Amino acid sequence: MNLHQLLQDRLTAGRPVRAGLIGAGKFGSMFLAQVPSTPGLEVAAIADLSPDRARAAMRTVGWDEDRISATALIEDGAKLCARDDVEVVIDATGSPGAGIVHARRAILNGKHVVMVNVEADVLAGPLLAEEARRAGVVISMAYGDQPALVAEQVDWARSAGFRVVAAGKGTRYQPAYHALTPDTVWQHYGLTAEQAAAAGMNPQMFTSFMDGTKSGIEMAAIANACGLDAPEAGLKFPACGVDDLPHILRPAAEGGILDAAGQVEVVASEERDGRPVYRDLRWGVYVVLEAPTDYAAACFAQYGVKTDATGRYAALYRPCHLIGLELGISALSAALRGEPTGQARGFRADVMATAKRDLSAGEVLDGEGGTCVWGRLAPAAQSLAKGALPIGLAHGFRLKSAVAAGAVLRWEDVEIDETHPAVAARREMEARFGGA
Repeated sequence: MNLHQLLQDRLTAGRPVRAGLIGAGKFGSMFLAQVPSTPGLEVAAIADLSPDRARAAMRTVGWDEDRISATALIEDGAKLCARDDVEVVIDATGSPGAGIVHARRAILNGKHVVMVNVEADVLAGPLLAEEARRAGVVISMAYGDQPALVAEQVDWARSAGFRVVAAGKGTRYQPAYHALTPDTVWQHYGLTAEQAAAAGMNPQMFTSFMDGTKSGIEMAAIANACGLDAPEAGLKFPACGVDDLPHILRPAAEGGILDAAGQVEVVASEERDGRPVYRDLRWGVYVVLEAPTDYAAACFAQYGVKTDATGRYAALYRPCHLIGLELGISALSAALRGEPTGQARGFRADVMATAKRDLSAGEVLDGEGGTCVWGRLAPAAQSLAKGALPIGLAHGFRLKSAVAAGAVLRWEDVEIDETHPAVAARREMEARFGGA
């Protein structure tokens, strides 16, 4: 609990932590907003396909002209990864292929990496983490995003001697959302397409938030970082408020919904009939833990911990997350402590591209949040056994065969470019970690 003091020591020594940001979208902009109020943390360079957009983002979040002019603006993220004045590279692109390229280039150049890009982490995270360890640098999840916050809760619970029974987040969910597309999503946000466009909201991104894909990706990242398991039949999305977490998210043998203890799960903020869940966790994260002894269970009761009826299962939660406003924690932890705020430790869970509708041979896949597929969470062994196409590769490739609505796409269904950096990294990751 001395990260701020370590930062002050660096500032006093005249060696501020210098970061480079790739991608000045919403997450990146929120990070930039906090830099002026974090003495000792500086942004040396920003890479964005539109430097003018990056410059506008800096002005929008309140940077003065002196700070803007002192920051290098470039278009090429790979070049940023090689800059001598950058200590920590932050990838906030959202593109799995770009994220893998940037991470590997940064590691090669001896830079720490913070991956806002959860898609890249799920596609090849264990491989990137191994490469970072060999190079003596840190690759980390992004604090403020839900996977890193869950990883922190899991680490706390285990370090305090508790068994983690379940961990995850909340979201808005209905089964029909799996079929949403960028053309149909805005009605569920209470917006018109015109209003969303005026606000700069990306329809494909917001579709992925609702169609189950983003939930699957984030739970896979948590499972791989925390040694937890994915449910065999995919996420159940039970309607559950914070008071019911320890009751619902316990093993089925104990009256809950889990296949077994030690799973990830996402809880819905709506009942299936559309009624709001009482004290929902739509924006937050949670961990369910088990008391190891009767004495510990008694302490739960004595100190007001919410438990199930047995008194042994308890839940702690955080009701919100501040995404980019908290991202500096990861950059500072990597640079000052040499520690990630969450990192893939194995290949336990995957996200399989699943057809939203009947797909025809010859169609070109349009990726996460598009019109063709959504991402379903699965144990990694199940995904490999099916030969499932990872959701992170379901973009830009042409189908060789028709796929029925609801079916999992397979590698063999798609014309794959094996020379593509993301494909090559995924193949390498599967070969290296697929048998674990």
